Amino acid sequence: MASVPAPAKLEKKPVKFSNLLLGAGLNMFEVTTLGQPLEVTKTTMAANRADGFAGALARVWSRGGVLGFYQGLIPWAWIEASTKGAVLLFVASEAEYYAKSFGASNFVSGISGGMAGGLAQAYATMGFCTCMKTVEITKHKVAASGMKPPGTMETFMQIWRTEGIRGINKGVNAVAVRQVTNWGSRFGLSRVAENGIRKFTGKEGGEQLGVMEKILASALGGGLSAWNQPIEVIRVEMQSKTEDPNRPKKLTVGSTARYIYANNGLKGLYRGVTPRVALGVWQTVCMVALGDIAKDAVEKLTGDKVTAKH
Repeated sequence: MASVPAPAKLEKKPVKFSNLLLGAGLNMFEVTTLGQPLEVTKTTMAANRADGFAGALARVWSRGGVLGFYQGLIPWAWIEASTKGAVLLFVASEAEYYAKSFGASNFVSGISGGMAGGLAQAYATMGFCTCMKTVEITKHKVAASGMKPPGTMETFMQIWRTEGIRGINKGVNAVAVRQVTNWGSRFGLSRVAENGIRKFTGKEGGEQLGVMEKILASALGGGLSAWNQPIEVIRVEMQSKTEDPNRPKKLTVGSTARYIYANNGLKGLYRGVTPRVALGVWQTVCMVALGDIAKDAVEKLTGDKVTAKH
């Protein structure tokens, strides 16, 4: 009688320093190049919903030329870029392991891990970073009144003194909703796009996809994930320093959504979707096209084999 093979032992993926270094390095490169200009444009369009794409570019340019597109980069975008990958890897690894231990498939456990990691990102590091980036981009130009504009840390300390930890984490619930829905849909849609590309190219037997095929699959997943742009616009409005007497004093996700819809309609909830899609494509290009080059550099530097997927 033939013996039944024992089921494969479930092992937890190790979180290695080389993986964290690779993720931080790629994120830092992405945000310092085109990432922050696209983020600033997206945030400006979401905060000034009467502006079109060209109007938002002109508004950003008026804040300091080329440097206007890099508002909020140092230190907030750098802090976010260098830490969010580590948080995601740690939490996603744990969540994926426990999902599999409860019998979930690789696909479901992968989505579960990504969504749990996205939730942890929001509350651990992205909440206050996105808040401070938005404050930097949307605060009033006090220079017009003859006063010296407050610096980055001065702005941070002012919010901390007057509003405490809640002030610097304003809009964090909206960030959490965005991250969870973004990671869940991005993972699922990228997998659907990858399966379509495999069928089209005849690589259904598990053959390695080329660089351009990987970029296309991830870019489609990232671009289509912009369906949740309304929550991003809500997040920007909750964190912005724009003053409006008609705006609710205590902003929640629900009251902010009603305020935006009342003033700008459904179109207002999708302001900034174009630079957001472009940002998703740029992130994909950085992670996929530059991933192998960065992977080799990290392995030489640490002497440790990188096991993270990019």
